[in-house]
Amino acid sequence: MLTHQIAAFSNKVRQTPELSRKLKNCHRLTDMLALAQDLGFFFEEDSLYPPNKPQFTEDQLSDRLASVLLRFYA
Repeated sequence: MLTHQIAAFSNKVRQTPELSRKLKNCHRLTDMLALAQDLGFFFEEDSLYPPNKPQFTEDQLSDRLASVLLRFYA
């Protein structure tokens, strides 16, 4: 399942201030997926939505990405 890749990417971003800034600057899902792939994490957009649990918090994401990814969990 791809959710372990998402969780690993999210954890790496949380632990690295530079990566945290890069993720926060991603305003499109394609930007976030490209960043993840650059770091060796591979997952598809569909795996970011229910029924899977969210792997990111609102403070990790740009306002635009947070509204897209977390709207199902509000």
